[in-house]
Amino acid sequence: MKKTQELSSFFYSQYFAEGLRITLGTIIPVIVCAFLGEFVMGTFISLGALIIGLSDTPGAPRHRRWGMLYCTLFSIIAIIATALANDNIYIMSVIIAVLSFIFSMFSVFNVRAATVGMMGILIMLINIDAQFSFQEEMRYLGLFIIGAVWYMLISFSLMRVRPYRIAQQELSETIVHIADYLRLKANFYDLKKDADDNYIKLIEKQIGVNEHQENVRDILFQSKRSIKDTTKEGRYLTLVFNEMVDLFEQSMTTHYDYTEIRNKYTESGILEEIKNIIDKIAHELDNFAFKLHANKQPKQLYDFEDEIERIRIKIEEFDASNSVNSIPLKKIVINIRTITKHVQNMYTYVFFKADDLNKEEIKESNKFINRDILNWQNFKDNLSLDSSVFRHALRMAIVLSGTYFLFNIFNYSSFTTYWILLTILVILKPGFGLTKERNLQRLIGTIIGGIIGGIILLTVPDVTIRFAILIFFFLIAYSLFRVNYILAVIFMTPYVLIMLSFTGVNTLEMAKERIIDTFIGGSIAFLSSYIIFPNWESFQIRNNMRNLLIANYKYLAQAIILLSDKKISVTEYKLARKEVYIASANMGSTFQRLITEPKWRQKNTKEVNRFVILNHIFSSYTATLLTQLYNTTTESYNNTHVKLLLKCLGHLEKSINEIALNDSQQINYVKTIEKQSVDSIDDETLLITDQLQFLVKISGDLQKNVTTLASKEI
Repeated sequence: MKKTQELSSFFYSQYFAEGLRITLGTIIPVIVCAFLGEFVMGTFISLGALIIGLSDTPGAPRHRRWGMLYCTLFSIIAIIATALANDNIYIMSVIIAVLSFIFSMFSVFNVRAATVGMMGILIMLINIDAQFSFQEEMRYLGLFIIGAVWYMLISFSLMRVRPYRIAQQELSETIVHIADYLRLKANFYDLKKDADDNYIKLIEKQIGVNEHQENVRDILFQSKRSIKDTTKEGRYLTLVFNEMVDLFEQSMTTHYDYTEIRNKYTESGILEEIKNIIDKIAHELDNFAFKLHANKQPKQLYDFEDEIERIRIKIEEFDASNSVNSIPLKKIVINIRTITKHVQNMYTYVFFKADDLNKEEIKESNKFINRDILNWQNFKDNLSLDSSVFRHALRMAIVLSGTYFLFNIFNYSSFTTYWILLTILVILKPGFGLTKERNLQRLIGTIIGGIIGGIILLTVPDVTIRFAILIFFFLIAYSLFRVNYILAVIFMTPYVLIMLSFTGVNTLEMAKERIIDTFIGGSIAFLSSYIIFPNWESFQIRNNMRNLLIANYKYLAQAIILLSDKKISVTEYKLARKEVYIASANMGSTFQRLITEPKWRQKNTKEVNRFVILNHIFSSYTATLLTQLYNTTTESYNNTHVKLLLKCLGHLEKSINEIALNDSQQINYVKTIEKQSVDSIDDETLLITDQLQFLVKISGDLQKNVTTLASKEI
C-alpha cells in the first residue's frame, strides 16, 4: 500500500508536473511542424521551449517569470556570439571560455541564477560548429525565441489557472521530509539503532527539511497573491505551513541525553512505546501530505490522546515502583502531546472557513525570506581564488574551451565534440566529491540507457510506437532530474537514440559512440576537478566550523535575556535558530562531501564527524532549554543557572577564538549578568539545572574537539 501511495504521490508531485510542462512545451511544436512538413523548424522551436523550461524551477511567480526572461536574454547573447565566431576555432575557444566563466559565476547569486547560467552554457555548446550561414543562424534564433515565448505562455497560463498548485506540491514535499525526520528521532528510542549513525542521518534530513521550508516561504510569502488574496486555498496553505514550521521546531526541542535515557529506562518498556507513537505521528503526516498532493480531503488516521495518556500512566507507575521522578520522560510526553496538537490543527484547517488570516504572521514570515537576489557586490567579492565559485568558474572555462580547441585541432566530428562538452558541463561540479558522484551516475545511466535504447530499436520497428515511447521516456526523464539523476539519464539516453533513429542515423553504432564519448567527457571532468584549481572541502572546514559555533553562541545567548527577566520576541528567537539551521546545513554538507574525496585529502574526518554531531546535540539541546525558559515563570530561575550558562558560553567563546581567521568578524561576548537568588526549588528549576549541566558538558567536549582540530591545522 505504501509503495502504491509513493508512486501515486510522484505523479501528483511538482517533479512530474515540471516534466509534463516541459514535455508539452517541447513535443507539441515538433508534432505540429512535422505535420506541416517543417520538422527542422519544429526542432529549433522545441529547443527554445526546452532551454527555458529547464530554467523554470519552483519559486515565487515573480522569480520564475524573471528567471525565464533572463534565460531567454542570455541564450540570445550566446547564440549570437557563437554564430559570429563559428568560422574561427581560436575566436570560438575564447568565446567559450569567457561565456562559460561569466555564466558559471551566476551561482554566487542563488540557485535559480545558477540554473540560468547553466542553460546559457548549454545553448552555447549546442550552437558551436553549426554548419549554417549567419543569416540562417539568425533565422533559427527567431525560431528559438518563438519556442521560448511558447513555453512561457504555457507556464504563465498554468500559474494563472492554478496559482497555488506549486505551493501545494512543495508543502507536501516538506511534510514528507518532516515525517522522515520524526522517524529518525524515534530511532533514538530504539536500542538496536546506533545513536552516532542516526545523528548523521538526522543532520542530512534536517538539511532537506530546511531547503523545502525555504522554498515554500519563497512561493507563499513573496507572492502578492498569497498576501492579498482572500481565497480559502491560499489561506489554508499558509495556515498549514505555519503549523508545520511550529511542528518541526517542536520536534527539535524533544532532545535529551539519549544515552542516559537508554541506560535508565531500558527495562521499563516505555521507550518502545514512545518510538511507536512517534512513528505513528510520522505516518499521519505522510497521510496528510499524500492527500494534499492529490488535492483530496484528508482524514485523520489515529487518535493519539489515548496512547499519550497510556504512556503517561505507565511513567507514573514506573516512578512509583522505583521511587524516582522521571522528569525527562514526562517532558518528552509533553512535547509529543504538543506535536499531536499541531497535527490535529492541520486537519482542522481542512474545514477552514474564516475570511481573515493574521496579516501580522505574514509580515513576520517575510523576515525569514532572503531578498538579496542579485547582489552585484557579492559577485565582485567572489572574484578571488579564495572563492569556491570563482575556482569552479575558472575550471569550467578552461576545460570547456580547452577541450573544444584540442578536439577541433585533431578534427574530431562536431557531434562527438558536442557530446563530450555536454558531458563535461553536466558532470563538472564545484566540489570533487559531487563531480565524482555525478560522473559515476552519468556513465552507469548512459550504459543502461544505451542497452535499453538498442533493444527498443531492434524489437520495435513501428515508427508510431517508437514516437510514443520517445515521448514517455522524455516525460519521465525530465520528471526525475531533480529526484534521481541516474534514473533520469537511463530514460534520457534511449530517448536521444530513438530521436536520432528518425534521422536515418545508425543508432546502434551511435549508442556505442555515446557511451565512449560519455566516458571521455567524464574522465576529463574528473581529472580537471582533481588538478585544475581543485576545490577540496578541507578548504571550507575551518570557516564553516567557526560560522556554526558563532551561530550556536548567538542562539544560546538569548537565554541570557530570559534569565534577566526580559522577554524575547518569537521572531527574534526563530531568526537566531534559522541561522543555526543554515550554518548546520553548510557544515553537514561540507562534511558529507569531504568523505567522498581522495583518502589523502580526508584530514581529521573522525574529529570533524564528532564536531558535527556535538554541534547538532548542542543546538538541539539549546532549543530544548530556550523553550523551557520561555514557558517557565521567572521564579524558577536562579544564580546557579546564570553561572552554568556563562560557563557554557565561555566554552563556546574559547572554541570560536581557537579557530579565528584573519578576517574574522568581531563577536559581542557576554561576560556577566545579575540575577537574584530564589529559595524555592521546584521541578522546573531542577529540570533547567539538569539541562544547563548537560549543555556545559557538551560545550566542554566541543571545546576539546575544536582544540584538537585547531592543533592539527584544519
